[in-house]
Amino acid sequence: MRKTLRFATAAATCVMLAAGLAACKDPDRPSAGGSTGPSAPAPASASAAASAEPSADSGLGSPSASASPSASASPAKSATPGAGGGGGGGGGGTSTGGPRTTGKPDASTTGVRPGVQLAVVNGDQTFSADGQVISGKDFHGFVKVTGKNIRFVNCVFRGRATSSNNALLDTDRGTGTVVEDSEFVPSNPSATLDGIYANNISIYRANVHGSVDGIKTGSNVLVQDSYIHDMSWFASDPNQGGGPTHNDGVQGFLGDSNVVLKHNNIDMSTTHDGNAAFQDSAKNARVEDNWLDGGGCTLNFNHVNAPLGGIVVVNNRFGRHSSFNCPILLSTQTTLSTNSGNVWADTGQPIPAPQRHD
Repeated sequence: MRKTLRFATAAATCVMLAAGLAACKDPDRPSAGGSTGPSAPAPASASAAASAEPSADSGLGSPSASASPSASASPAKSATPGAGGGGGGGGGGTSTGGPRTTGKPDASTTGVRPGVQLAVVNGDQTFSADGQVISGKDFHGFVKVTGKNIRFVNCVFRGRATSSNNALLDTDRGTGTVVEDSEFVPSNPSATLDGIYANNISIYRANVHGSVDGIKTGSNVLVQDSYIHDMSWFASDPNQGGGPTHNDGVQGFLGDSNVVLKHNNIDMSTTHDGNAAFQDSAKNARVEDNWLDGGGCTLNFNHVNAPLGGIVVVNNRFGRHSSFNCPILLSTQTTLSTNSGNVWADTGQPIPAPQRHD
């Protein structure tokens, strides 16, 4: 419910870019009914799923009455995981493994680690017991976290069919949640379905694709060493008054703070008419050492009702596929605390100064 309320705080704003063309920033996404025909789901890249339900002592939450049909995951990836220590998390959790690549994250270095066998879990799940570790699960239903310091390792989150706003994983009511080496790919993509509602969470080495938005953030969120790509676009979205979806890799909202994106590949260049790799109205956001591409403007910082500040954008590599040749867009009341070391990925040359529009 908190996520639905948050949607109402993000104003719909359109900006006229220098080229004379209008690009709309991602507006609010209130609770809505009705769904459009889904696009084809992006392929999963997890290990082969086990066919049996988990045993009673598996540490799973209580399933709801409705269960989604089973579907199998695709074969395990062949990449060899890397080693090394992980960094501290925005949600207070640290990674039990290091980045699997020091280069650009992709499908071979994110998601479920090679060789892990997954047990299928049907039906919606809620995890409330503090300190649980959930490992090797293939969730066919929505997953919610309401407890503290709950960790998911080597899991696939698929959700189920829905006509209401939802996410494959919802951590809005959790604290200190950690997600590692997991994949988020909807089995039934729809215009009202996102990958993760993220609040007080650290996310490491996730492969997020096939939803409308990859991650909608709350406060104290770290996304690191992850790959967000190939979102599902729909021509009709009830949250946009029947207009097309406004797809973002990550979106931060008014009233939230402390969102960190570090060493990720957020690629909206293959999403039809993508809005932004990061659409942000949350203060104190840090965007560091990422590969970023696509959208109308790739990074889009938009104040809502009050000045927006505390924004740090450093040492990122930008692709050339933004619709308006616009790596960074700032609204007139947004201030970058630091803007340095940001270059074009193909040449290593500095990107242009941010565009500024309301």
